Amino acid sequence: MLVRGLFADKGWERNLGLWIPLGLLAAIVLLGVLVSHHFFWGLLLIVPLLLIALWDLAQTTHSLRRNYPLTSRFRWLFEDLRPFLRSYIVEGPLEGRPFDRVARSLVYARAKKQEDAHPFGTELDVYSNEYEALCHSTAPNANAPKRTRVTVGTDQCSKPYDAARLNISAMSFGALGSHAIEALNMGAKLGNFYHDTGEGGLSPYHLKHGGDVVWEIGSGYFGARDDNGNFDPESFRDKSQHDQVKMTEIKLSQGAKPGHGGLLPAAKVTVEIANTRQVQANKDCLSPPGHSAFSTPREMLEFAAKMRELSGGKPVGIKLCVGMPHEVFAICKAMLDSGITLDFIVVDGGGGGTGAAPLELSDHVGLPLRIGLYYVNNALIGTGLKDKVKLAASEKVFSGSAIAMNAALGANWCNAARAFMFSLGCVQSLRCHTGTCPTGVATSSPARQRGLVIPEKAERVANFQSKTLDSLHDIVVACGLETPDDFTPRHLRQWKNNAEMIPWSQIVHEVEPGKLLHEPDDTAFAEYWRMANPDTFKPTL
Repeated sequence: MLVRGLFADKGWERNLGLWIPLGLLAAIVLLGVLVSHHFFWGLLLIVPLLLIALWDLAQTTHSLRRNYPLTSRFRWLFEDLRPFLRSYIVEGPLEGRPFDRVARSLVYARAKKQEDAHPFGTELDVYSNEYEALCHSTAPNANAPKRTRVTVGTDQCSKPYDAARLNISAMSFGALGSHAIEALNMGAKLGNFYHDTGEGGLSPYHLKHGGDVVWEIGSGYFGARDDNGNFDPESFRDKSQHDQVKMTEIKLSQGAKPGHGGLLPAAKVTVEIANTRQVQANKDCLSPPGHSAFSTPREMLEFAAKMRELSGGKPVGIKLCVGMPHEVFAICKAMLDSGITLDFIVVDGGGGGTGAAPLELSDHVGLPLRIGLYYVNNALIGTGLKDKVKLAASEKVFSGSAIAMNAALGANWCNAARAFMFSLGCVQSLRCHTGTCPTGVATSSPARQRGLVIPEKAERVANFQSKTLDSLHDIVVACGLETPDDFTPRHLRQWKNNAEMIPWSQIVHEVEPGKLLHEPDDTAFAEYWRMANPDTFKPTL
């Protein structure tokens, strides 16, 4: 019947594409018979291929397989290999995305304590519009302290925390496997920095090795929720008072998918992950776009104050990717009006990472980190809150220069996610959402996680963080400063045109301290200030 169908068209020669692979298979069969010492082994090799070709020829769901049986399957093979072929063969050292080969190699070298010096000069085009420079001083400060930390906690906080300048950003148990979580936390313990849990809950693996933990609470309230998915104060209190939990962080939005929430597919929701998140196993685990515990800036601060009390006085902050700038000013107005002050704000950028997100959100929704920092930093300065509320930055941080540039725009410390994944051995295979991560980082598969040896990778995590802070110290010294807090927008410069390189102080204008309280109309933020209302995130026109 199949053969009759092929010849039914009088112009059967048009089906030549069908006969080429079949003829090739026939030739392979004959060749296998001729070269094989035993006819049986030849058939054992060829018959499965022939059956696949016949199945492709008969199926009706895919046109390429129907027209080019068997041989069309090479297309999917090369699609699967494409990320690796590009990374190792095709791409230049500065072409890879989202992290180029130079960035990844720097992390690998520092994690392994290998030579990280670069020979022969920069490969960057220093006259391109993308080039940026940090201004050094002719009087370097060789006496600058090698390590400084940031004290987080207002006078409303009874247990302040001294944060390192570089910490592990939010990555959930479930998105990452248990071996990766353990290695990250052990590395944080070795290096004396903190490990953000991500919104997937506080798992036993976050607590197993004694590293400092920041517990992130997202809109799903995983690990601190009731049966209906609402925030459960008692569950939160019992866990947040653990000695390892140093701060709690309310996630408002994430740079890679702001306003979207998230979904852990049923295939990745194991019994263990379900227990950690307090959800049902083997069912899709949804994190809704917004919070049910609050809907206004004032209510958000009241929720933060409640969390601070339940945790025993530990610092509480928020994490957000800035969208509408007036919302940032509304939060500051709410702090002034209510008297409730956040202890810290983490600004995530639109270039941040995620296990999976809709392409449109990753590419086009959410402001880049530096613009977000600009709004949040100036909102805090203009309202007189800058000395109380600490500011952190999170978006593609992998080097000392990245930390210094963010510090120039107001960040007291930085968090990194993907860079720490590289220190664990991630090769940017872009399979985070499939559960088939080849290095055992972003998967719960026991077989794949076997390759990630926890003590060895933990040491690499600590090495990377330490060496990166060494490079930050070198930059502080070169710029003649005392600490990273001394960086200002004047230290960061970029090309304005082919003949003029200008400081960021001419691109972004810092408001005078407290000026939004007294003369808001004389600032660049007058319109946002008028739109901001402590009792709604919507603009007041």
